[in-house]
Amino acid sequence: MLEQFLLQAELAIAALVVIVGLLMMWIIVSVPVWIAAKIVTLGRAKFTRAMLVTAVGPFIYALVFFLSNAALTATLGQQFLIAAISFILAFIAWIGVFKVGFRTGWIRALGIAFVATIVFVIIGAIVTAGLQAVAPGTPAITPFPSF
Repeated sequence: MLEQFLLQAELAIAALVVIVGLLMMWIIVSVPVWIAAKIVTLGRAKFTRAMLVTAVGPFIYALVFFLSNAALTATLGQQFLIAAISFILAFIAWIGVFKVGFRTGWIRALGIAFVATIVFVIIGAIVTAGLQAVAPGTPAITPFPSF
């Protein structure tokens, strides 16, 4: 009985760690989007809005990608071009989430996505450099090599 309780406790702790980790990652990923939106919208963006957009964006992206891929595959057959078209449509949908979420135009929404990517890379490089200074051999946070 004690073993069963310990196993349940371990599972509960593991689930809690995963949930807390996902929440922390969501907050961290929202920061570059918020900074980019602040810059592009001239200070009108709020962090809570960035968090909402960061939560909704990937779902819309995935939905559009998979639905367009399935629809195009059913009508045109299996081709590389279908994946490229699906990627482009999903990217436009993701930019559309930024457009609606930050109440801005298409160009500014594209700017938010572009600046958010740059800010994410910069923050990732700084965090990676800091982690590697403290713990050499720590893997990079971004796919780019650290300096």
